[in-house]
Amino acid sequence: MSDYLPIAEYGVIGDLHTAALVGSNGSIDWWCPPRFDSPALFAGLLDAQRGGHWRIAPGPAWTSEQAYLPATNVLSTTFHLQAGGVIRLTDFMPVGPSRAGTSALYRRVEGVRGTVPLQVRLEPRFEYGAQPAHFQPRQAGLLASDGSGQVVAVTASPGIVWKLSEGTAQARVSLQPGDTAWFVLRYDDDEVPGIDVLRPQAALDRTAEWWDAWIAGLTYHGRYRREVERSALTLKLLQYEPSGAIVASPTTSLPEWPSGERNWDYRYTWLRDSSFVLYALDALGFQAEAEGYHRFFKRVCRRSDGRHLQVLHAVDAGRDVPEKLLEHLEGYGGARPVRIGNGAAHQFQLDIYGELLETLAQGHRRAPPSEGVWHAMRSLVDWVAEHWREPDWGVWEARQEPRHYVFGKVMAWRALDRGVWFARRHDLGGDRERWAREAEIVRQDVLDQGWDARRGTFLQAYGEPHLDASVLVLPKIRFLPRTDPRVRSTLEAVRRELGAGPEELIFRYRSPDGLAGEEGAFVICSLWMIQNLGLVGELDEAERLFGLLLRRASRLGLFAEEIDPRTGDFLGNHPLGLSHAALINTAVILDRLRGKQAVGDQSFRER
Repeated sequence: MSDYLPIAEYGVIGDLHTAALVGSNGSIDWWCPPRFDSPALFAGLLDAQRGGHWRIAPGPAWTSEQAYLPATNVLSTTFHLQAGGVIRLTDFMPVGPSRAGTSALYRRVEGVRGTVPLQVRLEPRFEYGAQPAHFQPRQAGLLASDGSGQVVAVTASPGIVWKLSEGTAQARVSLQPGDTAWFVLRYDDDEVPGIDVLRPQAALDRTAEWWDAWIAGLTYHGRYRREVERSALTLKLLQYEPSGAIVASPTTSLPEWPSGERNWDYRYTWLRDSSFVLYALDALGFQAEAEGYHRFFKRVCRRSDGRHLQVLHAVDAGRDVPEKLLEHLEGYGGARPVRIGNGAAHQFQLDIYGELLETLAQGHRRAPPSEGVWHAMRSLVDWVAEHWREPDWGVWEARQEPRHYVFGKVMAWRALDRGVWFARRHDLGGDRERWAREAEIVRQDVLDQGWDARRGTFLQAYGEPHLDASVLVLPKIRFLPRTDPRVRSTLEAVRRELGAGPEELIFRYRSPDGLAGEEGAFVICSLWMIQNLGLVGELDEAERLFGLLLRRASRLGLFAEEIDPRTGDFLGNHPLGLSHAALINTAVILDRLRGKQAVGDQSFRER
C-alpha cells in the first residue's frame, strides 16, 4: 500500500461532464475524459505503476494540506517544505461559460515563501493504462497521443522545458515568492496554443464565480451549514450536464475491503441513487437539477423494453454497460478485480419504483407534471400493481438468487401510495382505486411475512432470520408511524446486531450474499440510524452520533461509500453521492426536529 494514498486523501474536481481525483501529494491519479464513464486517461488510483498520473509537487521533504476555495469546487493544495519553503497548487476544471467545449485540467502553482524546487511528472495512459502516450514537442508545450486517434494537448507557462522518455514527460521549475507557473491539459485537442491564449487566470476566476453563484441558491441555514454546503457542491459535481444524469460516483473498483471481490464500477446513473440525490438537492432549494433529470428519466422510459426498468444506465441513457475485468491493472493497493461496466444493470430491483415516484412527486408537489412525465409515472405505478409479488435482487444488488426482500416490498407500497396521493392532489387520471387496494395488500403482506415477532424486528427477506439496515426507512416514508413500537424495536435490533464500535457505525447486513470477503460499515446506513433516533425521540443521542460521524469525513469534508470501523479508513468508491445525500437529509431532519422541539410545531412531518 505504500504506493497508494489513503482514499480519504483525495479531493475531487469536475466540469459536469467528468471528474478527476487529486491527491494530497499533488498527483491526479484518476480522470476519465470526456465523460464519467469513458476509459481513464489517468488510472494510477488502480495501478500506481501502470495506470498513469500527473504529479506536481516539491522535490524535498514536505507536508501538505488541502482545502477548497470557499463556495467552489476549486481545490488548493499547500506544500510546506521542511526547509521552510511554501508553494500552493490550485486545481480545477473549467465549468459553465469558461469550459470552451472540451474537458480540461488547469493547474496553477504559486511560490508563497522561500525558493522551492518543483517537479512535474506527466504520464498519460490511454484506455485504463493499456496504451502509453507518444509525445510530440510543440512550441508552447506537448501533444500526447495513443497512435490511434486519441490525443491530449499540454500547454505550460513560458520557459518550462520538458524532458521526454518512454511515455513520460518531466519538467523542473524553481519558484520564488510571487512566481506563478501554469499547466493546462486539454482532451481531444491537437492544438497547443500559448498560455496567454488560454487565459488561465480568467478561466479560474469565471469557474470560481460559477460555483459561487450556484451554491448561492442554497436555502439551508441550519447548524450544519458547512457540511451541507460541501455535500451539495459534491452532488452537483456528479451530474452529467448534457443529459441531466447523475452518477453514483466518479470512480470504479475502489475496494469495499482490502481483499475480496467487492470492487464495482459506479460511474453510471442508478435510478435509486439519483432519486436520493435529487431529493436532497430539492430539500436545499435546488430545482433545476431535478428538471434536467426528468428529461433523462423520460428518455429511460422511452427506451424501456416493456419489462422492469433497468436499474442503471450510461450517462447518455444507454442500456449497454457490460461488466468486464481489466486484468492488466493490479487494483487499488493490489485489490483485484478491477471492473468496468456493471452486471447489476439487468437485475429486477423492486425498490427503485418507490424511490423514483417519491422523488418525482416531491419535485412536482407545487404544480402538476407535464403530460409526458405523468404518463411515465402512471405506467410505473401500474407496473408495480401488477408485479410487486415477484422476488427481486434487492437494494444491495446481491449476486445470488432473487428473494422477497422486505425493503423492496415496502418501496412497492410507497410507489402505489405516491401514485394515489399524486393523482388525487393534481386531479390526474389513473386507476386510483386499484392502486389503493394493492397498496393495502402489500402493506399487510409485509406486516405478516416481514416481521419477526419473537425478536421484535423487521427482517431482510421473507422466511429468513437476517437483519438489514434498509428497513430503517419505514418511519421516514410513513409505512408505520414513528411512534409505533415496532419501529423502536427494529431500531434497537439493528443497533444491536449491525452496529460496530462506540460511534455505532452500521453495517448494511451480515447475511450471505454470494460474494467473498468482508466489507466496511455503510455511511448511508449509519446516517439512516441517526435519522431514526431523532424521529423516535432520542434527539440528543442522534445529534451526538451525527457529530461523531461528521468527524469521520475527510479533511475536505468528503465521504466514500464505507468506513472501516476499526481503522477509520475509507472503503469503496469515492466520493459517493448516496453518502452526501444522506448527510444532507440527516442535517435537515435533525434541524427540523430540534426546531419542532423548541417551538412545539405540530405540523412537522419528516422528509
